[in-house]
Amino acid sequence: MSELKRRPLPHDFHPPVPSFTVVSDDIEPGGTLKADQVYSEGNTSPHLRWEGFPAETKSFAVTCYDPDAPTGSGFWHWVLFDIPADVTELPAGAGSGASENEHSKGLPEGSVQVRNDYGSKDFGGAAPPPGDGSHRYVFTVYAVDQEKLGPDADVSPAVVGFNLRFHAIGRAQLIGEFEDTSGQ
Repeated sequence: MSELKRRPLPHDFHPPVPSFTVVSDDIEPGGTLKADQVYSEGNTSPHLRWEGFPAETKSFAVTCYDPDAPTGSGFWHWVLFDIPADVTELPAGAGSGASENEHSKGLPEGSVQVRNDYGSKDFGGAAPPPGDGSHRYVFTVYAVDQEKLGPDADVSPAVVGFNLRFHAIGRAQLIGEFEDTSGQ
């Protein structure tokens, strides 16, 4: 991976917090994302399951971020928060295909999705430019110290990140990669 590809992750700028575990039936740590998680193919949010988070967790947030996107600011593929503390798993497709009210079927009641960098309030799969090399897709689960993070569904991913900086009490991450070789 070139020097340009070693861009920091969004939570690298946050205070350190305890880590916990996130796993997926769809993503192998450090492995290549399946076609289901690619924008032009399945465009389906992956299965995620987490454990070992702090006992005082009151809700969760989930994000997917590509720090290697050639934008200068990375690319937000998914931002979901206010997941109830008793929910420790999202099935594949839970964050896909926002309905008319911009809430995907399969998401826990009360959870909130904000607009990703595609402009939709759902999961948007991997789509690096052809020939740009392998991009990292960082799925992060945050344990949050309050039931409601504060923002509504109309804020940007940056506002959610700002709130997570002050309210995350634990964090787990899973990184998959994808490269579009069609232009080579």
